[in-house]
Amino acid sequence: MPKQTFLNLPEEKQNTIIDVAINEFAEYGFESASTNRIVEKSGISKGSFYQYFEDKLDVFMHLIDLFGKEKTEFFADKHPPSANMDTFTYFHWMIKTGMEFESVHPHLAQAITRVLLRDGMYYGKYFIEERKKTTLALKMMIEQAIERGEVDPSVEVDLAVMVMETWSNAISTYVLNESMQEEDFMTWLRLPKTQERIDKLLYVMEYGLRNTESQFIADAEIEEKK
Repeated sequence: MPKQTFLNLPEEKQNTIIDVAINEFAEYGFESASTNRIVEKSGISKGSFYQYFEDKLDVFMHLIDLFGKEKTEFFADKHPPSANMDTFTYFHWMIKTGMEFESVHPHLAQAITRVLLRDGMYYGKYFIEERKKTTLALKMMIEQAIERGEVDPSVEVDLAVMVMETWSNAISTYVLNESMQEEDFMTWLRLPKTQERIDKLLYVMEYGLRNTESQFIADAEIEEKK
């Protein structure tokens, strides 16, 4: 986390350094990111950089913290369209709302996604606790979905969690890879073609886990009521 000397800087100066760091990680990833370029583009000395942060990992961890706070604030104002959504519809809404958040903070999202997923740092030692939180939340979601008959009960909970987490990361990686080639991230993300591709990715995940027998029964009951 930043040292107190960084926090004592004027907000405009802090933002300049952070914006430069975001662009550096978004363009180069973690290993190829250069503190020299961050220093040069921020207009600070190298000595000042080390008065503000321990190293580039310290900078990136600060970006993770900012990303989390921004996302929490964003989701605080968002509410699912229905209280009766099934697990997959809710997961779909979460993914799409997450994409909406990333369209508001495109460079920060690209920097985080590139380092965590493309560079593989998400699966390293620094994010073990975060992965545990994600795994626990998904596990509870799957267990409840099995109780409601939405998920095939023959599917092991841990495997279902792995599928949902991996698929979520796959969608984020897809968005990163495609959006890096676009000048306007927000416009690209909102294209019908982009949304259709994300919907299809979610469809593949859902129908690998969904209890198709219960879905068949539910569809039959709907038809009988018509």
